[in-house]
Amino acid sequence: MTVITISTVGFGEVVPLSQEARLFTLFFILISLTVFAYAVKQLTVYFLNDRIFEQLKIKKTKKMTAKLKDHTLICGYGRNGIQAGARLLKHKHTFVVIEKDPILISRSDKQIKFIAGDARDDKVLELANIKKAKYLISALPDDVDNLFVVLTARQLNPDLIIVSRVSDDFNQSKLIHAGANHVVMPDRIGGDHMGSLLVVPDLISFIDELSWVGDESPNLEEFSIDALPEKFLNRTISELEIRKNTNCNVVGFRDAKGKLTINPPANLKLEQNTKLIVLGNTISINKLNTMFRLD
Repeated sequence: MTVITISTVGFGEVVPLSQEARLFTLFFILISLTVFAYAVKQLTVYFLNDRIFEQLKIKKTKKMTAKLKDHTLICGYGRNGIQAGARLLKHKHTFVVIEKDPILISRSDKQIKFIAGDARDDKVLELANIKKAKYLISALPDDVDNLFVVLTARQLNPDLIIVSRVSDDFNQSKLIHAGANHVVMPDRIGGDHMGSLLVVPDLISFIDELSWVGDESPNLEEFSIDALPEKFLNRTISELEIRKNTNCNVVGFRDAKGKLTINPPANLKLEQNTKLIVLGNTISINKLNTMFRLD
């Protein structure tokens, strides 16, 4: 009788019921329908609630970022964030974009990894695996938001190299004190670039052409000596025969104290915590990567 009643088949009474039994069955039917309707409602709310979709999205994002290491986080995908992402794509550098505007996300390149959320939120930064990241670009339009991101990121990962956008000169020192390694003012760079096009147009055109577009495009590349195999350590630039083997030119050297030497001498030794800056086209740079076994 219980199964027949709950399933609403209505087959009939299995055995003749007394008046009291029929009264009990009447209340049992009403209670059963109420409990069943409530259960259906709760299950529907659970499966159609935004929370479960949000949990599934977070699980998928964690799976995407779990294996990332030494990657870059781009916070904000406006004009500056898009340009930064395009440059990293050309250099085949792994990065994740944190953006809360769904329209910007939908219009972007499908090969870019996105995390929909607020970069100021600790949980969102942790979702992007910030503790294993190497770089962070804070390209939000508001200086206060950038300051908040820099403070939070520096707290979560003390070794992170942070580049932040700034709109007001007054806030530049604050961002540096908050933990930004580099602060960039796009308006100043744009104005300086336009003025330089009038004063030294050929030089600016040459710098603008430094890219990875095409095999013959010139490009400046920086190599950390610490990242090279030990056989290259404590050897002079001439002993490496970089130009002979790759057709690249060594145009700069930065020592352990950060001092930059333009056109370093051939007898200069490559020590720890130093960097080489070379100039060459895409083919030459690829040969140098192969020589240094960096690919």
